[in-house]
Amino acid sequence: MANPHENHHVQKGGNDLLFAFVLNLAFAAIEIAGGLWTNSLAILSDSLHDLGDSFSLGTAWFLERYSRKTHDEKYSYGYRRFSVLGALINTVVLIGGSLVILSEAIPRLLRPEAPHAYGMALLAVLGIAVNGLAAMRVSRNRSLNARIVAWHLMEDLLGWIAVLIVSIVLMFKEIYILDPILSILITAYVLFNVVKNLHKTLKLFLQAVPEEIDFTTLKSAILAVDRVKSIHHLHVWSLDGEHHVLTTHVVVDAEATMKDIQRVRGEINTLLAGMNFEHTAVEVECENDTCRMREE
Repeated sequence: MANPHENHHVQKGGNDLLFAFVLNLAFAAIEIAGGLWTNSLAILSDSLHDLGDSFSLGTAWFLERYSRKTHDEKYSYGYRRFSVLGALINTVVLIGGSLVILSEAIPRLLRPEAPHAYGMALLAVLGIAVNGLAAMRVSRNRSLNARIVAWHLMEDLLGWIAVLIVSIVLMFKEIYILDPILSILITAYVLFNVVKNLHKTLKLFLQAVPEEIDFTTLKSAILAVDRVKSIHHLHVWSLDGEHHVLTTHVVVDAEATMKDIQRVRGEINTLLAGMNFEHTAVEVECENDTCRMREE
């Protein structure tokens, strides 16, 4: 039976992504106009980046909603892994956007340009407010997809803080090289964190054991259950970084009765109950049973 609190949490997370998408798209349009007004190539370049972010946010919102579909004859585990697909797409987009920013910022170290400082400051304040509000909303969602989206927004937030600092300095000093230097530092920082998230996303796709689960300790705990002689084909993986799956075959002694088998299965399920597993399948076998999957 579905958990009403969990359903509310998931629904709220989807609404947060939609809110961030609409807010980011509207601000990208304002940013294009502002870039033309201030004659700032940096702001115009960032507006293209924001349009890319808007696409990523829209994709994340759609896939987050799609991932909530229940299981059917096509996807027996449900659609949760579509959320992971959204995380992968957004990670690739963010890495690509960061490389574009670096390709624009590095040449400006040699050829700094003079932007409209007061116009930059005005847009920076608006950018900090918009991206800060969106990042705060999305950060409440715990899914990997939402965490990737939050990094999109944090990159923009940090970028606008840098623009504000540079614009204030440029009002008093003509140190135009500060703009590309700050852009490179911030983009490198965000790129480092995004690559780490890419590593986690790829591990999810490859069905690695979730980081918070100690596979060896889990196996030892199952083996410690009375009358359990051995286990084989113990598999632990995650659907979306939050909801995990476990399947295993447990072997009990040949003299075990049906009551013993029921007790063993019950103890193992109790053991697994507090480990955030979305799905568990525990098959109990006797030593003299034939199992084609049992390792010789």
